[in-house]
Amino acid sequence: MENWDALEKNLRKKLPRMELRRNEPMSRHTSFRVGGPAALMAFPKTQEEAMDAIHTANQLGVRPFFLGNGSNLLVSDKGYDGYVIKTGGLERLEWKELPYSGRKLVAGSGVLLSRLANFAAEEGFTGLEWAAGIPGTVGGATVMNAGAYGGEMAQVLDKVSYMVESGDILMLDAKACEFSYRHSIFTRIPGRMVLNVSLLSLEREDPAKIRAKMADLSAQRKAKQPLEYPSAGSTFKRPPPMDGQPVYAAALVDQCGCKGLTVGGAQVSEKHAGFIVNKGGATCADILTLIEEVRKRVLDQTGIALEMEVKTLGV
Repeated sequence: MENWDALEKNLRKKLPRMELRRNEPMSRHTSFRVGGPAALMAFPKTQEEAMDAIHTANQLGVRPFFLGNGSNLLVSDKGYDGYVIKTGGLERLEWKELPYSGRKLVAGSGVLLSRLANFAAEEGFTGLEWAAGIPGTVGGATVMNAGAYGGEMAQVLDKVSYMVESGDILMLDAKACEFSYRHSIFTRIPGRMVLNVSLLSLEREDPAKIRAKMADLSAQRKAKQPLEYPSAGSTFKRPPPMDGQPVYAAALVDQCGCKGLTVGGAQVSEKHAGFIVNKGGATCADILTLIEEVRKRVLDQTGIALEMEVKTLGV
């Protein structure tokens, strides 16, 4: 769409209170801190605004890109000539009586996983400790079936409500979401925006014990991961097992002598080879060049083709 004036005009007429930005730098909205401008970005704060933001675009033949916290995203230096809906304003987090399934904890797609985990801890419910250190949102984590330290979204979700291109709201049981390693039905079928999720019944636990476990996991993250630099977390997916034994991407990258490898401002972390970090001034081109060099070395030396876990936009 060469001219975004029509969509912007229609959105401002339909949603005069919703914030809209033209040519918004994506570097402000990704944990890598890189990326050129998005042609048009909307910031809905309510479910109704999100519905109209999607439906209005659909009427003009525009498919939005749904952005959570940008913690697993690499955006082109040229930006994205498209329409982005940032879901961070959808921060509903409450207990609700749901038909047939009783009292459930319901979280909006814009709720940070850290907030969700802390909310559960304060209420004395265990099962979300693993999520406290993940910088993503509930929506993005659901789409990617995010996980850490043996936990993942598929283990705690009951139902997922989502919007389709028309702005209509549908719901799926978690069992129908096709959850697998870093995958869901939402990664297979783009154009669906996760709206809310309800959680399975979490087990009761002493809040002090929950906090202690969260503190332990936090200490492990700080000791092992390069949290002092911008990154998108694990760069590569875990490869399939070989001869019945697990294979880890970080170990392969380290084994192949890539730790510390640098292109421009991008570097394979010297602390954790599974992370590529922005040491300062890195561009998307730097990061992609480094990723391809790492993949080449690993493939040449081990025969294993690493698959990116980080998603790209505009590339």
